[in-house]
Amino acid sequence: MTTPAPRAADGTPEDPAAGDAAGADLLHAARRLAPEAIALRRALHRGPETALDLPATQRLILDALDGLGLDIRTGRALSSVTATLTGAADGPTILLRSDMDALPVAEDTGLPFASRGPGLMHACGHDVHMAMLVGAARLLAGRRATLPGRVVFMFQPGEEGHHGARLMIEEGVLEASGSRADAAFALHVNPNMPAGEVLLRPGPQLAASDRFRIVVRGRGGHASAPHTTCDPVPVACEIVLALQSAVTRGVAADDSAVLSVTRLTAGTATGVIPDTAELSGTLRTLAEPTRRRLHEAIARVAHGVAAAHGATAEATVVTGYPVSVNDPGMTALVRRAAADALGAEAVRELPAPQMTAEDFSYVLRAVPGAMAFLGACPPGVAPHEAPSLHSPRMTVDEDVIATGIACEAAVALAFLAGGGRLDG
Repeated sequence: MTTPAPRAADGTPEDPAAGDAAGADLLHAARRLAPEAIALRRALHRGPETALDLPATQRLILDALDGLGLDIRTGRALSSVTATLTGAADGPTILLRSDMDALPVAEDTGLPFASRGPGLMHACGHDVHMAMLVGAARLLAGRRATLPGRVVFMFQPGEEGHHGARLMIEEGVLEASGSRADAAFALHVNPNMPAGEVLLRPGPQLAASDRFRIVVRGRGGHASAPHTTCDPVPVACEIVLALQSAVTRGVAADDSAVLSVTRLTAGTATGVIPDTAELSGTLRTLAEPTRRRLHEAIARVAHGVAAAHGATAEATVVTGYPVSVNDPGMTALVRRAAADALGAEAVRELPAPQMTAEDFSYVLRAVPGAMAFLGACPPGVAPHEAPSLHSPRMTVDEDVIATGIACEAAVALAFLAGGGRLDG
């Protein structure tokens, strides 16, 4: 549990970052806040929780924000925290977001603050995200007297497949300040990128992600007489290969789509041809027309291949997160603000979209915004060799927590100082 912010003689929060100059001095201010932020990150890492109900995680965040003079609300359908900072002068509203949930992964890092939850781990960096956003809240709260607008801090459970951002939007997070948020920003650490670098691109940055399931129904029998059966296993195998061709021959070379069959099951005994075989996987796309076309292709291929063998197939596609699209104007603002705070050499354009998915995409569909990656490669290892996100061995360079605090604060200050203008 973090220590409540110290208070000045008049009872207002006294932040150690208050009074520092803007620009590059934000990083110096963030470094002064880093020890407390790192301690919070480690406490969160030790006690991971998954999905939408994160009571212990929520309690740590509420304690960490205590004393900052924020308007704080908690969620009804999920253990979210929404905290609003209102500046001394009227102006626009920017939302800063962190996800909160961990993964069902058994940690294998050997860290002294490793997960104490059996089979659970913060393997996607959400513990770091929360620590950075709390640090940014502390830094910005120390500047309340000169803040021309409002900052909403969105702490969101259920990013790992549970649509937590959509639920928070339904519960009013975008209107938490009393008026709709004018822009939004989020950082996501990445251990396979150089520590301290901020990378983003305008337009699609992360993919839409959907799940599919295909059940092939044939007619089982004795393995010694397949001619008397309708074997669903080779049918399922042909569907796997045909789905790959549907992508490679049906999607233009300048478009992107990834279809992965990740599960194939059939049968109960080696001497028995089963009645059914089942396959499932994910589809990732960067354009809605491509997404819709491949949804149709999955069903068409499954039905067609099965029919050619006298079998039948049922295909189901479950729609997941949308494409994460960065607003060009907000992307440009983030690049300028991050360069001012961290140095121009620390900010780069992401060479290509990533095919992972994010439910921050729901926020980006609702208001102009951007998500950036923050490189967090641990010391002593090259970025391409570091264990990746979702690995049981994933670790980060904790020095980037100060970088993230400074970057988030810089983006908020730049947006509010500019009166909410976004020049694409």
